[in-house]
Amino acid sequence: MAFKGTQHYDHQRPQRIGVLITNLGTPDAPTSAALRRYLKEFLSDPRVVEVPRLLWFFILRLVILVIRPPRSAAAYRKVWTEQGSPLLLHTRDQAEGLSERLRAHYGDDLVVEFAMRYGQPSISAALQKLEDQGVRRLLVLPLYPQYSASTNASTFDALAADFAGRRWLPDLRFISHYPDYWPYIDAMARHIEAYWQSHGRAGKLLFSFHGVPKRYLLNGDPYFCECHQSARLLAERLGLQDDDWQVTFQSRFGREEWLQPYTDHTLKALPGQGVKSVQVFCPGFSADCLETLEEIDEENRGYFLAAGGEQFAYIPALNAEPVHLDALAQLVEDNLQGWERPDNSPAVRQARAKRASKAG
Repeated sequence: MAFKGTQHYDHQRPQRIGVLITNLGTPDAPTSAALRRYLKEFLSDPRVVEVPRLLWFFILRLVILVIRPPRSAAAYRKVWTEQGSPLLLHTRDQAEGLSERLRAHYGDDLVVEFAMRYGQPSISAALQKLEDQGVRRLLVLPLYPQYSASTNASTFDALAADFAGRRWLPDLRFISHYPDYWPYIDAMARHIEAYWQSHGRAGKLLFSFHGVPKRYLLNGDPYFCECHQSARLLAERLGLQDDDWQVTFQSRFGREEWLQPYTDHTLKALPGQGVKSVQVFCPGFSADCLETLEEIDEENRGYFLAAGGEQFAYIPALNAEPVHLDALAQLVEDNLQGWERPDNSPAVRQARAKRASKAG
């Protein structure tokens, strides 16, 4: 077996700390062919779909990958920009903003890269870039505040799979979740408060999280509990009363029961309960993407207005807002404690090379 790694190692090369942020992923283009490739990779992950593999093999290839790509491509075309996928652009901006903040303390001795769990840039490609830059200590931050095996654990699976074929492994730290991390809670609150100052408040604030099948919860996945934890802390920080806000879950597919209450069912019912104005914020999405821009701000907006609602507003994700980047930078620095900034002075690097040469 040939192991991956940097060829012709240079002992004078600087040794750096690396930070890798990751998100779910995006197709390369809003086309059926690109969606078929993306969905095949995404839905083939046993962490995402916990169905017996042989059965799922036929369902995926004979049904889902035939029917769903054209529909998904049409949805992606609604949110696609001239620069590409919104999720890709926001994640790139987050990596750049995070790098700027961390450089204030670490200078060139720390590098930040980003990757997607599915699609490009891949986790393996990002890990190779980090190794090529001399990263010997690596902190990985999946941008999913609430832990789920289908997201955070799947990211760790991808790391482990790459490391299995890599000759030289870095020291590794992995931030598995941060649902109650106060700077993150405060960043969301300040973001919402800024929105209120410009647009006013609605009769109800919905916190919509991505859903997972209910049996994942029953089998021990903490995601449902962590979503409620984040929402409760955010509501308390905003000073909301119990009737002012509600947690819901979106993005389900298939026939089995998912986490409830469902976002779409809730929005259809609220006007009949006397709620005529609503705002929706998605605390589990670190960046705007198809599920927020098309599913919430278009599809679910339509449900609410068609049911008799009068005012609907989607509050954008934190994206690369300064309050978000400040919170992420603090989270990273908290988790880098104990890793001293490497000494990459010319004298140290030359001495290291001299020792290596003397050793033969």
